[in-house]
Amino acid sequence: MHRLSIRLASLLVFLLFAQFSVAADKQATLDVINAYMSAWNKHDPEAAAQYFAEDGEFLDASVGVPQVGRETAKDKVIKLFIDAVPDLKWQMVGEPVVEGDNIAFEWQFDGRNTGAWGPDTPATNKPLSFKGVSFIRLKDGKIASQHDYYDALGFNKQLGW
Repeated sequence: MHRLSIRLASLLVFLLFAQFSVAADKQATLDVINAYMSAWNKHDPEAAAQYFAEDGEFLDASVGVPQVGRETAKDKVIKLFIDAVPDLKWQMVGEPVVEGDNIAFEWQFDGRNTGAWGPDTPATNKPLSFKGVSFIRLKDGKIASQHDYYDALGFNKQLGW
C-alpha cells in the first residue's frame, strides 16, 4: 500500500508539472504574439519584423504567394500596410487557440487609407475595417509562419476598388 501511495504521489507531481509546463508554453506563445501585434500598433515595421524568424513565411491568402524571409515580410507586408494605413489598429478578437508554439486567432483591423499601397495604387483616404484569422507557428520564439485569411472582396470594396 505504501508503494502505491508513493507512485500515486509521484504521478500527481508529474501531472502538476506537466500542467504548469503547458501553461508556461501557452503564455510564452501569447507573449510573443502580443508583442508582435503591439509593434504593428506602434506603427514600427522594424520592431514587428524582429518577431519573424530569418526564414519566416508570411502568407496573405488573398495574394496567394508567400513572402519568405524576415526582410521580405517586413517590406512587402508589414511596412506596406503600415505605410498605407498609418493609423492602423490591429487587435485580437475573442480567445485565441494556443497549442504549444501554434496559435490561431480572429482579429479586427481598422484605420484610414492615407498612404499609397504602391506606385499604381494611391491612397483612397477611405476608412477600412475588416476581420480576419491568423494561423501562426513559432519556432524558437520567432514566427516561422503566419497565414492570414480575410474578406478581401469586402476590403477592396471599402477602398472603392
